[in-house]
Amino acid sequence: MNNIIAGRFETQDQGKRAVEALQRDGFKRDALSMFFVNPAGQHDSYPIGGDSDESPGAHDADKGAVAGGGVGAAVGAAIGLATVPFTGPAGVIAGAGVGAYTGSLAGAMKMTNNESKVDESADGSDTRKMTERHSGVLVAVRLDSDTDEARSLAIKALHAQNAADIEHAQGQLVDGDWTDFDPREAVQLV
Repeated sequence: MNNIIAGRFETQDQGKRAVEALQRDGFKRDALSMFFVNPAGQHDSYPIGGDSDESPGAHDADKGAVAGGGVGAAVGAAIGLATVPFTGPAGVIAGAGVGAYTGSLAGAMKMTNNESKVDESADGSDTRKMTERHSGVLVAVRLDSDTDEARSLAIKALHAQNAADIEHAQGQLVDGDWTDFDPREAVQLV
């Protein structure tokens, strides 16, 4: 395994300039890799597409749908009951049905969680560990010399080129190709 420092850029031109800057700073071309990372959920890890067999954040949506459906049905039936003089028994049934549908939708949406991309410590500060990698052009450099100096030089070069996120990773970067890169892996920002 190699120590790898990588930075994310918005455009391919920015990525190319970062590669050139890293080469000027003494990093060998075969120790550098540049490629595009698709947005989360679009990595085609499964035969029908996507990154997982379940939508992220939707794990508890079914529980929310059941709870919301029950509450919605009760509220809808109560409203339907209040309209019996105008609608008859059909109003109670229709009210319960509409309430159950609306409540289950609201309950499922409430239980869907797509937040928290960056962990926070107890004092509320950013701990610099992202759970999801952002899309963009990724420029990675293998640190052949596992020293603080090599690490600092790579980070400084990526900062100077305005990398959006700079991360540290372990992996196999061989002949300009990060062979075991996994876009779904948690990101460790530096």
